[in-house]
Amino acid sequence: MGFRPWVYQLARANGLSGYILNSTLGVTIEIEGREDAQQLFLNELRLHPPPLAAIDEIREEMLEPAGTQGFEIRHSQAAEELARAASELVLVPPDAATCDACLDDFREPGNRRYGYPFTNCTHCGPRYTIIQDIPYDRAFTTMSEFPMCAACAAEYHDPLDRRFHAQPNACPECGPWVELWDRERRLHARAEAIQEAKRLLTQGRILAIKGLGGFHLACLASSDDTVRLLRERKRRSGKPFALMARDLEAAERLGHFDDAGRAALTSVRRPIVLVRRRENSPVSREVAPGIEWIGVMLPYTPLHHLLFDGASYDALVMTSGNLSEEPIASRNEEVAQRLHTLADFFLIHNRKIQTRVDDSVVRTFEGRERTLRRSRGFAPFPIDLGIPVEQILACGGELKNVFCLTKDHYAVLSQHIGDLENLETLRSFEETLDHMKRFFRISPVAVAYDLHPRYLSTRLALSMEGIEKIGVQHHHAHIASCMAENRLDGKVIGVALDGTGYGTDGKIWGGEFLVCDYADFERRFHFRYVPLAGGDTAVRQVWRSALAYLLDAGCDTGRVPNVLAERVPAKARGVVEKMIARRINTVDTSSCGRLFDAVAAILGIRLEANYEGQAAMELEALADSFVARDIEPYPFDVTGGEIDFRETIRHLAKDFENTTLASARFHETLARVIFEICGRIQTSDGLNRVCLSGGVFQNFTLLRSTVDLLRRAGFEVFLHARVPPNDGGLCLGQAAIANRRLQSGLCRQ
Repeated sequence: MGFRPWVYQLARANGLSGYILNSTLGVTIEIEGREDAQQLFLNELRLHPPPLAAIDEIREEMLEPAGTQGFEIRHSQAAEELARAASELVLVPPDAATCDACLDDFREPGNRRYGYPFTNCTHCGPRYTIIQDIPYDRAFTTMSEFPMCAACAAEYHDPLDRRFHAQPNACPECGPWVELWDRERRLHARAEAIQEAKRLLTQGRILAIKGLGGFHLACLASSDDTVRLLRERKRRSGKPFALMARDLEAAERLGHFDDAGRAALTSVRRPIVLVRRRENSPVSREVAPGIEWIGVMLPYTPLHHLLFDGASYDALVMTSGNLSEEPIASRNEEVAQRLHTLADFFLIHNRKIQTRVDDSVVRTFEGRERTLRRSRGFAPFPIDLGIPVEQILACGGELKNVFCLTKDHYAVLSQHIGDLENLETLRSFEETLDHMKRFFRISPVAVAYDLHPRYLSTRLALSMEGIEKIGVQHHHAHIASCMAENRLDGKVIGVALDGTGYGTDGKIWGGEFLVCDYADFERRFHFRYVPLAGGDTAVRQVWRSALAYLLDAGCDTGRVPNVLAERVPAKARGVVEKMIARRINTVDTSSCGRLFDAVAAILGIRLEANYEGQAAMELEALADSFVARDIEPYPFDVTGGEIDFRETIRHLAKDFENTTLASARFHETLARVIFEICGRIQTSDGLNRVCLSGGVFQNFTLLRSTVDLLRRAGFEVFLHARVPPNDGGLCLGQAAIANRRLQSGLCRQ
């Protein structure tokens, strides 16, 4: 992290003597000198540590003067202590975006790193993606193949140099290089390759570009035809593509950023930041069809910066290098196997990627960065839970899979693995798990898993031998994840709204109000069950959800609403109606996600979804554009523990000609439902803390109304920030629940 040379320079600047050393227990610093100089040193240590340093705590102890002369960096004790203190958690740093000093280096003519796409120092560059083993020394990284030249070695060993012990340190003389390939042979190498890549991008060609954690597919963001061609090749019809902008100024021409969004965009993590698109944005509508939100990131490697330097474009599509549903490609040999039909040319390099890592995604709410996909730049930095935990593996869910390992008082979440729906992604899960268990010296005594019997993550957990197996209900895990992130204990009101979660009654849950702690939960209220025909088919053909809700509400599906009668063939509607009536291949669901699908289809916004959440996102976009301040909700009923939306559907079906108003009223209805049910539980149980979790709370229009209603009524509301509210955060809740059950002897499968 560049911490030791920074301390070395700080001590010398203040005339202090002593030493600094690393160990597996932390950093030990001994300073000797005038009291005022010591205080200046400590103030700077607390308030202005180097960019990548994260200080958990500082413990001070006064010593008798030792009479030391000068300040030194002593050899780390990591190698020796790791052998005898394997129980301690060893931290592995995430990858970090190029710092300003390195940016100046490779842009300055005459600098020996001018134009060099692998320039880095202790403040930036690859970390997690190149580490092969611990301790984090060059010999245990993929940079071991590149012996340092004399100049780089001198920097590496000089404590006054910012490249002191920068493990990926390299230059054009001794480090990796780039090559440009077409589908048959190598065309250019080194600087010529980058110049030719820029020319090809300007011409509208599609390039596969090898980055920190894998390949991107890149093309001009302004060209409708090129973006459309990329969609066809990638088999990704409709799902938004990420954008990379030249700099902050260029990014602000694409979308509306608040202060928190700018801070996230320019942070060392460089995530994709979701923002509302500007009306005059030069980006093609094909980038994010049907919605007004776009995902923008800034360059985070020297290669990215060099691709923009002197180029005529200000923004590129920069999407993951894979076919839909496959893991991102990360090895050069995969160019021919997996990317051959996707890209016209391939800008590759010969630094190996040890661990594939996708880009992270965030959105801002209430002036704070909220993580939607936790990956590059975040992983595998641990989350301090504030309590001792057992060594546990939590396998997560099926969609947006992330797993979690716990040790000491930390939870270490993997990077985003993806949807565990094929063998390739499962292999990626297993490879990453093996690496992380070795990196962090974790040997799980228990494995936590989702109750859904067909999830690959569940099957993998149940196949493990010799460790405790702890099944965790999906929505209980969602709420526990929010609790753990916010360091809550005791009982809370949990509102878990999502698309799919296996219930303890064998039905599909997704609109759940729980009273829970880590040990257990009670399901107090839920959305009324509706029979869904076709299972997963209904997730894609969202008109099936509309038909189910209309039938349940007693509407004449042949006439109301007209849009469904006009755009869905009568024969198809008839088949689905018979399936529901005869209970053929149907499943009962309380899913909030399916309710969103139904409303979107009833209003004619979307009848078929090309990707998960598409209908809900387009519905939210309409609601978010509604400018009226007071919105009248639709009526709904609560009977016993069931929340009944039949009256809501009957009223909404009459509003299908005014989709913007209807969408806004529907969102307000859901917010009022949450508020009323939380009020009932508060009255019955005396609970005042509410945790909101589940993928539906990525809908910030709903979240804003809900939080406002609850807080005005005096509720304490807890949200996600560092961990996604969607299934990407599920594993943290699973781990917290498993830990409590282990420690209290309440384990159960």
